[in-house]
Amino acid sequence: MLIGEQSWEFKRRPVILGTSSVVGPDEGKGPLGDQFDVVHEDTLIGQDSWEKAEKKMLEEAAELALKHANMPKEQLQFYVGGDLLNQIISNSFAVRTMQVPYLGIFGACSTSMEGLAIASMIVDSGFGERVMAGTCSHNCTAEKQFRYPTEYGSQKPPTAQYTVTGAGAAVLGLKGSGPVVTGATIGRVVDLGIKDPFNMGAAMAPAAVDTLTAHFRDFGREPGYYDLIVTGDLATVGYDIACDLLRERGLDMTQTVYQDCGKLIYDLEKQNVQAGGSGCGCSATVTYGPLLKRLRKGDLNRILVVATGALLSPLSFQQGESIPGIAHAVAIERGEVQNG
Repeated sequence: MLIGEQSWEFKRRPVILGTSSVVGPDEGKGPLGDQFDVVHEDTLIGQDSWEKAEKKMLEEAAELALKHANMPKEQLQFYVGGDLLNQIISNSFAVRTMQVPYLGIFGACSTSMEGLAIASMIVDSGFGERVMAGTCSHNCTAEKQFRYPTEYGSQKPPTAQYTVTGAGAAVLGLKGSGPVVTGATIGRVVDLGIKDPFNMGAAMAPAAVDTLTAHFRDFGREPGYYDLIVTGDLATVGYDIACDLLRERGLDMTQTVYQDCGKLIYDLEKQNVQAGGSGCGCSATVTYGPLLKRLRKGDLNRILVVATGALLSPLSFQQGESIPGIAHAVAIERGEVQNG
């Protein structure tokens, strides 16, 4: 049901029955490497192109999430997902092998939580009982599409971010045990005129702050309600900007447990990833891997994941457009056996 101005409260509390996180070699070398389900040793993953490798990762993530949910793929009713590539081809081509009704979405790097929110809405409304949300990204495909050919080896400024090679998927249902989705806040497009594609954190931070503010307003909550609040991929530059903007609104997030997936997934001191991680796979792999494992163990009871996205394209950048930002928030809580 609608709560406040732009949030949904899920009364039936959809259960996250199974998740998966599949990553590439750089992500495996980061501080969370041993908490992902699959770590590939090369970026091609036995394929003859990086685009095919990205698709392969998503297929693996979907299959593994179903396995963890103890659900045959024939029982899956709907799939919601998207990615960064033109015409969201990674998801469209991966889902053709699943033969399941498919809703393709695009929210740039916010796609993970956009998909999870829509999947939860389908389950909560009764329009489906078994739904998967999935997304992926690949460093080499994103660099080739949005910046320079990967082989070119161009240098990047410190504000640039490193697209995560990874895929994540979650299976939701009405019955079973596992973490539950209790609510979501759908973000608005926020654009403060940033035009530098090598400073995505600055472009996305205002949208993250706007969605966080809306979430606390709509649900009547303070940041301390959550054990952990994590943004998707602001990395070091965007994270600092977000903290400053939140303080201006009277929300001192440094007093709560506030982190960012783009800062968590890499060792920023030892790995050459500039400001930190980004990409659809950033928030997806961190959330569906390490964070939900902590929820299941009881280390965390309530988390709020705010995935952030930069809604640009090579065409819009070449035409001198600024970079709009978007952010979607999903509240997840530790749950026991739900609905019998």
